[in-house]
Amino acid sequence: MHTRKRQRKNASAMKLVGALVALFREVAGLTQGQLAERAVVHTETIASVEQGRRPLKPDLAALLDQVLSTKGALATAVENMPEIDRYPTWAAAFIDQEQEAIAISSYENQVVPGLLQTENYAYAVFQNEIPALSQDEMRVRVAGRSERQQILHRKVPPTCSFLIGEGALNDRLGSPAVFTEQLSHLRESADLPGLTLQIMPSGRATHAGLSGPFVLLETPDHQHLAYAETQRGSLFVEDPDEVSILARKYAMLRTQALNTEETKGLLDRLLGESDEDGT
Repeated sequence: MHTRKRQRKNASAMKLVGALVALFREVAGLTQGQLAERAVVHTETIASVEQGRRPLKPDLAALLDQVLSTKGALATAVENMPEIDRYPTWAAAFIDQEQEAIAISSYENQVVPGLLQTENYAYAVFQNEIPALSQDEMRVRVAGRSERQQILHRKVPPTCSFLIGEGALNDRLGSPAVFTEQLSHLRESADLPGLTLQIMPSGRATHAGLSGPFVLLETPDHQHLAYAETQRGSLFVEDPDEVSILARKYAMLRTQALNTEETKGLLDRLLGESDEDGT
């Protein structure tokens, strides 16, 4: 049985806005499909917004206000949603799905995946945000990242696969000491039950992940989802055909990466080099 997750600000606000969309739609006598047709979006988009799984973006809010004759109510609600939370607004729906997932497959080519970051490494990541985050914002973001990681240590953890580009291990975010701590944490994580860690080596002639990082999720009811972040937003993929394409990419990446024992060996060597450097 899955425990009921504690609602966070953004997730709760998304559900409230979604409930308003559903209420206004029903008052207008429209189905989700009819509203989607009038707003020129997919029916799944309306369904996801109403269920609080996807944030209502300002431009769509303004359009729905016109279609539903709600006099700016939705746009006002979106404008006043909490902006400072443990997670960016665009990521809140994904985080909720991640917390319930029974399987997670994550490919990262630039940084260590959030679920495997130490607090010091996470601070170093957030210190590189442009525009700069305040100290309070960074503390909140790091706390949220640490909270997410608890799923790896629950009584029945999700089955997890992590693929990390070797380039992420070549950077020294924060400091050499932060880097060594992060390497050590990765090596310890590689031995967690139900978790596999693989490094994608640099210098390959073939690479299935050139289009960037992404995450695959399987929900308790066996729905398969995918998620990818951009510089200023994200793509939450629910269409089975699109998820299938990313799943096939991930499968190819696993064959191209170092296997789990080779990965542990690489981490051990890097840790040995760090010790020799006195870091």
